[in-house]
Amino acid sequence: MPQNSVADIGVIGLGVMGRNLAANLADHQATVAGYDLDEERRAAFAAVTPNGVPCTTPEELLAVLKAPRVVLLMVPAGAAVDSLMGSLLPALAAGDVLIDGGNSHYADTRRRAALAAQAGVHFVGLGVSGGEEGARHGPALMAGGTSEGIARVAPLLRAIAARAPDGTPCFARVGPDGAGHFVKMIHNGIEYADMQLIAEGYHLLRHLGGYSYERLAETFAAWQGSELASYLMEITTHILRTTDPETGGPILEIIQDTAGQKGTGHWATTTAMELGMPAPTIAEAVHARCLSALKAERLHAAGVFPPPPSAPAPDDLAAGVGDALLCGRAAVYAQGFAVIAAGSARFGWDVELAAVASVWRGGCIIRARLVDRILDALTRAPDLPNLMLDPHIAALLARGEAGWRRTVAAAVTAGQPVPAMASALAYWDGYRSGRLWANMIQAQRDCFGAHGYERTDRPGMVHTRWNQ
Repeated sequence: MPQNSVADIGVIGLGVMGRNLAANLADHQATVAGYDLDEERRAAFAAVTPNGVPCTTPEELLAVLKAPRVVLLMVPAGAAVDSLMGSLLPALAAGDVLIDGGNSHYADTRRRAALAAQAGVHFVGLGVSGGEEGARHGPALMAGGTSEGIARVAPLLRAIAARAPDGTPCFARVGPDGAGHFVKMIHNGIEYADMQLIAEGYHLLRHLGGYSYERLAETFAAWQGSELASYLMEITTHILRTTDPETGGPILEIIQDTAGQKGTGHWATTTAMELGMPAPTIAEAVHARCLSALKAERLHAAGVFPPPPSAPAPDDLAAGVGDALLCGRAAVYAQGFAVIAAGSARFGWDVELAAVASVWRGGCIIRARLVDRILDALTRAPDLPNLMLDPHIAALLARGEAGWRRTVAAAVTAGQPVPAMASALAYWDGYRSGRLWANMIQAQRDCFGAHGYERTDRPGMVHTRWNQ
């Protein structure tokens, strides 16, 4: 039995993320108690965590923690978190801190924070990004909770966080209760969209441009040395250079063209709709994964519908794809930050968008050179309604517009689906249009449902008797 009051933090859930976060904490001189139902996971925790304290029950883990006790839950979102809270809260004392480091829905986190507050326990909803490697060596951490509760765990979290290029820890309190998980949810939505953009770029160069994998890798490597630099671009270059050990051919040739999802992209999409804030490219990325899953239907349809007549690829296809990737990424970040701002306003969180951008400069999956531009924009104008209005980002879009349009047009002509590139372009075109098509929609709604409409020449709602 371990000695009492020896551990600085307890980690419940010693899967890949929990175990690696525990080892990261231990690297920074924290004594970590660990518990998991699985004995093998407890053994693995002990093997990678110097001075770790393996525990066989949650009660034992609580007993070895220093006061005020800090417990980090790294279990699947949903029922598992509620079940653990139900057993832990009665055993915790006022002033203790309970952290949920999983991908929980922000609404669940708000509910759990209120429940914990009734017991005097601080509840922190912690968005953790960076995957296995990030958890082990430095993730991006987005915390939601009370100032007092987060202050108690900030030294630990700041120590294990990734470092931005200027040395700043990629950790911040972004707001109360569910704000941390909300920001992480939108992070994942942006991640979905950026991955889809890159996949479309690869697919166009391969199937429209006829690029070899060697040329593809060279092209993406060159982009990695430009304004397009990002973690996702880096790993894409590595993927393009990877061969399958069984066949000796490019590994992408033997990977099935269906993609799964765990739900955060769906949450980001539905939340944006609930807030009335457009995030079409995030939505299209989710839909694209759903479409990819219809493999049998797609194979059948491919035999039913002939492809359009072949058309030559533009000579400057790679340059245009690069423009589409960079402009699309800018539009996706603009969508994501607009949704965060809308959520902050709806729930009274007062999220500092510049702090979010600062956290996303390192450790997380969507870290990119563009984030530095975004941080500069939000530092100059914290209340900027949309990132595309920043003069520097607007100039980026203007420079890439022609190539972006050529790429989308070439893809459509060739029958190559580019839902992310096209929706990002439509978002930008729609946002910068002084007059859209919604007058027809207002008229239609009033004609069939007497919903009324607004006139351009005076305020107020009016109704036309269309059938007279």
